[in-house]
Amino acid sequence: MTRKGSLADAVQRAFFFLLGRPFLAFFIGLRIKGRQNLPADFPFLLVANHTSHLDTLSLLALFPLRDLWRVRPVAAADYFESTKLVSTVTRTLFNTLPIPRKGFTAENHPLKTMGAAIDRGEGLILFPEGTRGMQQKGLAPFKKGAAHLVLERPGLRVVPVFLDNMGRSLPKGAWIPVPFFCTISIGQPRVLTGTPEEITARLEGEVKALSAESRPGRPV
Repeated sequence: MTRKGSLADAVQRAFFFLLGRPFLAFFIGLRIKGRQNLPADFPFLLVANHTSHLDTLSLLALFPLRDLWRVRPVAAADYFESTKLVSTVTRTLFNTLPIPRKGFTAENHPLKTMGAAIDRGEGLILFPEGTRGMQQKGLAPFKKGAAHLVLERPGLRVVPVFLDNMGRSLPKGAWIPVPFFCTISIGQPRVLTGTPEEITARLEGEVKALSAESRPGRPV
């Protein structure tokens, strides 16, 4: 059953219209660079650095409300499915695509789950660092999951994104955000080929390049 037109779809739209977008606009003064690079059609894979729980909220807010039902942030099942309440909230408000971080089987393997979402025409948001880091320490090495997905779905467009200052507004371990100007820099969509190592290095390089453009003179 499609999420489009469901109660969860209506609740998510209302949440972003009434709370999510106003919060991002007025509390953290969210600025968008390269908005023209955001894909208007599906499917796609958006990859970004990860320093805060604000990351997912901010990335979803980029999309028209009518398209939220088919944008899926890839989320760690052990964290976002830890209780029924957490699962219900995250699935309803953020339309998460939960995947396991260990104990893979043929049925629950992340590549199978993400590939099926791509085949349904959904757009995925993926954080290749694997977990939230500390922005002042720079990007952690990207894992190869995005590269393997690209190789399994030739022609899939990949959009690099850099999120700046989210980790300062709501750092890892904090639950109450503080006002801090934040920026999203969106790179041009890419169709990548090569080995998993080459594709991973290319993606990491693209995000680092956006980081350098977003805050010149500061380490990435």
